[in-house]
Amino acid sequence: MKKIQDRKSLKKICGRLRAEGRSIVFTNGCFDILHAGHIRYLKQAKRLGDILIIGLNSDRSVSTIKPGRPVNSQKSRAEVLSALYMVDYVTVFNEKTPYNLIKSLKPDVLVKGGDWKKEDIIGSDIAKETYSLPYIKGFSTTEIIEKIIKSQICPKEK
Repeated sequence: MKKIQDRKSLKKICGRLRAEGRSIVFTNGCFDILHAGHIRYLKQAKRLGDILIIGLNSDRSVSTIKPGRPVNSQKSRAEVLSALYMVDYVTVFNEKTPYNLIKSLKPDVLVKGGDWKKEDIIGSDIAKETYSLPYIKGFSTTEIIEKIIKSQICPKEK
């Protein structure tokens, strides 16, 4: 099974999965530097259905919402995500939001992290169920990047 799929192929796959009675969970994000917060979040998301699909922001999409990013290319980020056991499919989208992708795939369940209010989650008008999972404190890609930069500017004395 090839986990990284284009939108058109994934739409067909979703149709087959729905016909089999499988529940499709969708989440999206940049997943620039994968950390334990991401892993915990994806495990929780997977428990909400049978199939977990990640809509991955393209490099262009990330750069419009997070200037100076991504650190890792979309190809690299997709490969890392596809290696995770809880992830069934990954697809890249270029738009600023995943609305058109969600509209195309029609997932049963839509999931975002707790930094999103349920009513603000894009695509919640399409999915049957929408969840804002609890935010996991202490894990942030931005904080990781800031820590790396700070350690390079002010290295600890030995």
